[in-house]
Amino acid sequence: MTQKLCKAQLIREKMKRGETVIGAHTFYLDPSITEALGLHGFEFVWIDGEHSAFDKASTLSHIVAAAAADTASIVRVPWNDPVLVKPILEMGPDGIIFPMVCTAEEARKAVAGCMYPPYGIRGFGPRRANQYGAVSNEEYLAHPEEKFLRIVQIEHVDAVHNLREILSVEGIDFPLVGANDLSASIGHLGDTRHPEVRALCEEIISICKEMGRPFGVSLGAGDHEAISYWLGKGVSFIGCGDDISYISMGCHATMEFVNDCMKRK
Repeated sequence: MTQKLCKAQLIREKMKRGETVIGAHTFYLDPSITEALGLHGFEFVWIDGEHSAFDKASTLSHIVAAAAADTASIVRVPWNDPVLVKPILEMGPDGIIFPMVCTAEEARKAVAGCMYPPYGIRGFGPRRANQYGAVSNEEYLAHPEEKFLRIVQIEHVDAVHNLREILSVEGIDFPLVGANDLSASIGHLGDTRHPEVRALCEEIISICKEMGRPFGVSLGAGDHEAISYWLGKGVSFIGCGDDISYISMGCHATMEFVNDCMKRK
């Protein structure tokens, strides 16, 4: 019998074919939002543990909700710290995003926190990761590193300069551009279209293509120019907006329409 590929492996295979994986971000704590995003067709939901109020319990509920919607759960941890990463890994997400990775040494630290000895320092204590014991230790430990993506965020000018060395670290799946913090690192906070910021993005894209590596980006829901730009560059993994933005956009559009109707009365 052919073994079914897990979501992380399916994403890897899709990116190898040159296709783009499309997802969304969630910041609200209600897990039904993640389930809804998955049911609306997003291939992954970025569960943001860096800029939200998520704790371990709410993170787990979103990972479970993603599975219910048959979409991949990708958790951004608050920082590149094995203590923070370990309990998230035990929840069995389909990917981990490490923010602000600027050097190869930091990339090695990220990988070490994800791998069991002798390849890393991860302690053994899977919970949902081995389906609460329904999967034997022998089966679980055969190739646990294949079950989830390890993604490093490139969001500082130093990371761009060190990108070749970062991507040479074994165990990193791909880099992901964080344009807002990248713009801040060169004095243009929020101006992600500034020529100097775009030049850094072009450098990232060029290095990834030179090394034959996929690359990702995180974008706002209504930034159609940026979405078009990155899709035109062959981006492999793209987060297009978040729950807060989608609600905000819907509210603004509805209120604008209602106000226009009232003016015509």
